[in-house]
Amino acid sequence: MIKDMDIPQKESLTVEFKSDLQRPDASEKKRKSGYPDSDLIDEIVGMANTEGGSLYLGVEDDGAITGLAPAHEDTIGLTAMVSNRTVPSLTIRAEIISIQGKKILIIDIPKSYSIIATVDGKILRRRIKADGSPENVPLYPFEIPHRLSNLSQLDVSAQPISEGQLEDLSHEQMNRIRSIIRERNGDQALLGLTDEELQKALHMIIERDGILYPTLTGLLLAGREESIRRLVPTMCSVFQVLQGTDIVMNEEFVKPIPETLQLYDEYMKAWNPEQEMEYGLFRIPIPAFSRPAFREGLVNAFAHRDYTMLGRVRIMIDQEGMTISNPGGFIDGVTLDNLLTVEPHGRNPCLSDALKRIGLAEKTGRGVDRIFEGSITFGRPWPDYSQSTSEMVVLFIARGKADLPFMKMIMDEQQRTGKELGINPLLILSALKSYRKLSKSELIKITHIPRVRIGIILENMVESGLIEETGKNIFILSKNLYTGTGKAKEYVRQAGIDKIRYPEMILKLAKTQGSITKGDIVQLLHVTPSEAYRQLRELRSQGKIELLHSGRYAAYKLT
Repeated sequence: MIKDMDIPQKESLTVEFKSDLQRPDASEKKRKSGYPDSDLIDEIVGMANTEGGSLYLGVEDDGAITGLAPAHEDTIGLTAMVSNRTVPSLTIRAEIISIQGKKILIIDIPKSYSIIATVDGKILRRRIKADGSPENVPLYPFEIPHRLSNLSQLDVSAQPISEGQLEDLSHEQMNRIRSIIRERNGDQALLGLTDEELQKALHMIIERDGILYPTLTGLLLAGREESIRRLVPTMCSVFQVLQGTDIVMNEEFVKPIPETLQLYDEYMKAWNPEQEMEYGLFRIPIPAFSRPAFREGLVNAFAHRDYTMLGRVRIMIDQEGMTISNPGGFIDGVTLDNLLTVEPHGRNPCLSDALKRIGLAEKTGRGVDRIFEGSITFGRPWPDYSQSTSEMVVLFIARGKADLPFMKMIMDEQQRTGKELGINPLLILSALKSYRKLSKSELIKITHIPRVRIGIILENMVESGLIEETGKNIFILSKNLYTGTGKAKEYVRQAGIDKIRYPEMILKLAKTQGSITKGDIVQLLHVTPSEAYRQLRELRSQGKIELLHSGRYAAYKLT
């Protein structure tokens, strides 16, 4: 089917232009066939092995429309050719469109979740050159595990190290693992096992042809240092402290993960100064960086790094904040927008599972929630992952002065309910603290909480008095936070004069009608039923109204 439509203006990782013209001196047959089919298959394979995309045949590199060769007007034949000349067979979608009176062919290529090759054995991938233009390059054998790992199709951490042996695992490190299980409430059933049984339970060793080999997980958890250097050259980490441009500390280690985490915990004590806040009879320490957030950020860096890539897990502390980075970008399906909502899954499931059972990682797989919680509960800026790339995950936690009234509000609510606030209410509170007043749509955009869930969350938060609705789907922090910190004028400014007059308007209507219901208030003030109920509850607690009769249509009258 031929139809008119627009095309992208330039090439990118997922957009490719190819001319279907031949040189004037080419044979008549070549002029009819246009762009060589073998080259076309190469381009399609390269895109499938990267992010997929669209190939526009009949368009020059500069975007000029030059048209389609007759041989490529058979879209059904082209689809069959691609399927027959790729291994495993790749299914593409092709259609012809008309632009400026000329035909071009659009080939939509899906992202492959396996490795695609041409029938003659070529495996290609796509990349962006230094000048910003795309190109096809070979996908070498050593890069295949990296690709499959990113697609969650291969767990590198579960693979046996064929050059290794049981002696590469340290008895001392196994004792360290047992101590951590006891101290951090890990899987207590593991403590009754022998070393070999424990190693099998955590998939640290695996049997092949009657011989036990250490897995990558085994070496990362309990390997001898010299064995890790020899067998896992990608396992390296560094702890750095900078003051201005001066390097105060720069310590590099090649040690098992449990020992490294304990070592860096000790280092952080010296570079994580605290202040204190009085809360009732207690003095609450407020560190520069949340200790749970640091630990979860560091555990995530080791658990989800790409061990097929050279590089180091890096912790860097300077005047601006703390940076934790690790080789390997976000795995497929994880983006900056869905970090807090995507179903937990990682690059190294075997290693992650072992860290959870030991007690070093968040058992629910929601360690990133703890990272955000660590900043939000102190009233500080959110953790920032925006510097991450396809080859590196970078977490930045900014230094910031703690907001003590905000902290107290959260602690009061948690003490009142006897449980911690979830990450979604914390995100909403933090967003309202920063932006003062936000609509429901704006909160969805900022927090990335799904629309189907945020309504109930907001309603519950209004009900509990954490936030207030100043108009239809417009929210601010509660009056208690503003007035408790001497910011009553700011509250009036955010809430608006109408909101302040709500009680007066309700009482006037009750006096006029003789009684009033929740439905009356919804119609009078154009607020939600939960906000109407909150207003009635407040007036009743002040003794200004009393319950006339209860039930679904409860009514109130003036006292």
